[in-house]
Amino acid sequence: MADARPFHWEYVPEAPPPEAFRIEGGRPLRGTVTVSGAKNAALKLLAAACLTGERCRFENVPEIEDVRVMCEVLGDLGVVVEHPEPGVYEVAAGDVDWLFIPLEAAAKMRASFILLGPLLARFGRVIISNPGGDRIGRRPVNLHVDAMRALGAEIEYRNGYYYAQAPGRLRGGEVTFPQVTVMGTENAMLAATLADGHTVIRPAAQEPEVDDLIAFLCEMGAEVVRTAPDTIEVEGRKRLRGARHSVLPDRIETGTFLVAAAVTGGKLTLENAACEHVTALVDLFAKVGVPVECGARAIHIDATGLRPGDLRACDIETSPYPGLATDLQPPTCVLLTQATGTSRVNEAVFEDRIEWLSELRKLGASIDIEDAHHASIHGPARLHGAEATIGDLRAGASLILAALAADGSSLIHGAHHVQRGYENIDRKFQQLGASIVRSADTAP
Repeated sequence: MADARPFHWEYVPEAPPPEAFRIEGGRPLRGTVTVSGAKNAALKLLAAACLTGERCRFENVPEIEDVRVMCEVLGDLGVVVEHPEPGVYEVAAGDVDWLFIPLEAAAKMRASFILLGPLLARFGRVIISNPGGDRIGRRPVNLHVDAMRALGAEIEYRNGYYYAQAPGRLRGGEVTFPQVTVMGTENAMLAATLADGHTVIRPAAQEPEVDDLIAFLCEMGAEVVRTAPDTIEVEGRKRLRGARHSVLPDRIETGTFLVAAAVTGGKLTLENAACEHVTALVDLFAKVGVPVECGARAIHIDATGLRPGDLRACDIETSPYPGLATDLQPPTCVLLTQATGTSRVNEAVFEDRIEWLSELRKLGASIDIEDAHHASIHGPARLHGAEATIGDLRAGASLILAALAADGSSLIHGAHHVQRGYENIDRKFQQLGASIVRSADTAP
């Protein structure tokens, strides 16, 4: 480890200069792209490293803004984070001398709240700010707080901060959520690994990223088992050890590139892609009429033979895994603009996530936004270049897809949203033949 360079952390007092994507559309994408590690797994794994004082090594970590912010937060706590090479992070939480997650961190990234469980379980106390994140509807953290209380924690909320403590040690117990919550499941699971006794979590989220976290915890010596599709049981341990883990592929990035190939009439091979994690989307592609072939660690899509009007309209509804992920709703809507007929969209997970469709309409999509959860998409629409603004991470990537499929030039403002969760997305598209560059954003 002598040659490892430490990760440098400090909060930037001013936001970086705004950037935009300039895109010349109408070019079919062709080639091979490697899917990066999953953002929604990497952030939770970095937090899990706080459960032990021994060194943990993570590979296939995406080089994205959210990972950088999480490392900043860990660094401010006193955790040693090293970045010896691209995609590799090593974390040693031997001494954590500042159990405080400030507002600045929470405002940058909602996932910082995942530190509640591991810090409370190992150190017995933490002060953590109410989180921020993308504006796609209410995502309350009361379910996380209630889970900690079910394990014996005492938590007060004052002036925007949660003051949490666990006298003695957290105690195993029944954690029952009123609805499925992915990060709530993960927070409860992380806390329970060091609790005294047995914990049952239900309904437990079934997402692949949750199972990836379970695999890492077991590598650390924890006893965590999914005993039923919606049930996770944990037998608490007094201490955990360091471990090494490779982050699973990002299924949302996988879906994004599949849609990119389909709407541009391209032909792509996605390497390091887990087809079994995107079965709902692959099934949807079959209904729409886009051929997708799944391999052991790769996915092939060939849309070069499709003509205007070949795709069929299809109704979609988002739901927890194994259903269609809410994060895949925006790119799927871009696909449906090219389908013949009317497709109905039901965003059943987050309210207000439909709002981004008003930006998609600027590129020529024919869409009726009915309320906070429902919309109708009429197609096929001939998309054209336009100026649009990114409001959140997944909508941002989807506006890029629409611009790549459109005739003419587009200027997409708010590139920083996309940088939060997609590793070098503009460079990957360039390597596939797209005309996309990132430049200074001169929007007022």
